[in-house]
Amino acid sequence: MAKAPPKSAQGPKPKGATPESANPGSAKPGSAKSGSAKSGSAKPGSAKPGSAKPGSAKPGKAASGTRAETRVSKPEPASSGGKPWIKILILAIFVGALIAFFALGGQKYLSLDTIKTNRDALVAATRDHYALALAIAFAVYAIAVACSLPGALVLTLTCGFLFGRWVGTLVVVAAATVGATLVFLAARYLVADWARKKMGAIGRKINDGFSENAFSYMLFLRLVPAFPFFLVNLAPALTSIPVSTYILATAIGIIPGTFVFANLGETLATIDSLSGLVSKETLIAFALLGLLALVPIVIKRFKSGHAPAAK
Repeated sequence: MAKAPPKSAQGPKPKGATPESANPGSAKPGSAKSGSAKSGSAKPGSAKPGSAKPGSAKPGKAASGTRAETRVSKPEPASSGGKPWIKILILAIFVGALIAFFALGGQKYLSLDTIKTNRDALVAATRDHYALALAIAFAVYAIAVACSLPGALVLTLTCGFLFGRWVGTLVVVAAATVGATLVFLAARYLVADWARKKMGAIGRKINDGFSENAFSYMLFLRLVPAFPFFLVNLAPALTSIPVSTYILATAIGIIPGTFVFANLGETLATIDSLSGLVSKETLIAFALLGLLALVPIVIKRFKSGHAPAAK
């Protein structure tokens, strides 16, 4: 009876022991020690209540983690949804500038009569503060172009009058290029994707044709005075023309016209009206320059058309 308890004590051991320890041949003393060691090592594996609890808690954490992730991922559309607010802000700046210009009577200040009336004061201010006058002229011209404000012709004449034909041309070309680039980037950011989707296959075809010879087409649009300047600033934004190509073609294309009007600005006192400033011969010369810009496209298509025959 006294030996019964050890047997009963041995009875529970096989329950916690491995199937190998249940074999009678494995009941050797050495193996028992190793078996006890194995059972000891098995017990920590089975006796991981703390680790089992975290393991059992992991699904809960994973579930809560997924919920947390979903909660964190909800602000992501908000960040992408912040883009419309940026677009609204940019649009409000441009529209607000136009409204403020006309509400404050800006068209009265950017008129030929106003410039001629205050020409002596403008000349004196430019002479006393030449660098500041250059900076102000640059900023005013760039803002006027970026916001598509009327009066670019008057500003060009004024720059020619105050700084001379050469410096005036440099100021106008630099400022006009900066302003045109700003409105180009804004238009591309605001409506380019929407416009391309609306235009569909026709838009893709136009985009491919324009982008293939972007520099030549852009130079043509800048040289020919028949196209409004603000429209040429906006329309290319709907295509995939590189920004660098747009800037270079704009800077080069506006040089001839800018120089003509800056040169006329030196004789501002003799100008009574903005109409008829440029002769028909000058306009024809601009048109011919624009056609010259298309010559590389004609040569390229001519070569591509005769390439199969050459083979």
